[in-house]
Amino acid sequence: MHINLTLIIELLGTVAFAASGAMVGIRKKMDILGICVLALCVAVGGGVIRDLLLGSTPPVTFQNPIYALCAISVAIILFLPKVRRFVSLHDYAYGLSMFWMDSIGLGIFTAIGVQRCFETVPEAGIFLAVFVGVMTGVGGGVLRDVLAGDMPYIFVKHFYASASIIGAVICSLMWGRFFSGFCIVICSSVVVILRFLAARYHWSLPKAEDMTE
Repeated sequence: MHINLTLIIELLGTVAFAASGAMVGIRKKMDILGICVLALCVAVGGGVIRDLLLGSTPPVTFQNPIYALCAISVAIILFLPKVRRFVSLHDYAYGLSMFWMDSIGLGIFTAIGVQRCFETVPEAGIFLAVFVGVMTGVGGGVLRDVLAGDMPYIFVKHFYASASIIGAVICSLMWGRFFSGFCIVICSSVVVILRFLAARYHWSLPKAEDMTE
């Protein structure tokens, strides 16, 4: 039951991140291969970074093709003419979809990163668990933005990496005291809620341009 729940949550995060990558590719007018590659990178990139940090090789992505197949399937669906046209022409829907897909993926993969850290290194401290969780959460998005030629989301968007850090800290503190599935759900929810509140109330960290005014 535990394994099935974790897999379902991971696939949900994979779909969310793959969708965000594919939509960026569509907006950049990439071909089907480019869109699939972008979706794949954002969906599995954080997990690959996580496994390399923990010394788990080959990374899970290369041991079980379900994650890659899921990401590519999402990209192909979004490349369908009607869907592609909708993503290309409707700015508000694109922005809203990107926000929610990115937030859901960030929350889920932050939690999964913490889980994998404690499973791989049972004696891991909070610092390692939080670091791995955040790298898992933001890693794929950084790869997406770099490949798409954009400034990485984590450096310019309100409360992105910060939400991941807070969620990872909460998850790490809860781990071992509560059922793992409960910890993952709480962590994911906290990250998504923080992202929503940050967007709703315009929370942001100080920027360089603010310091020069």
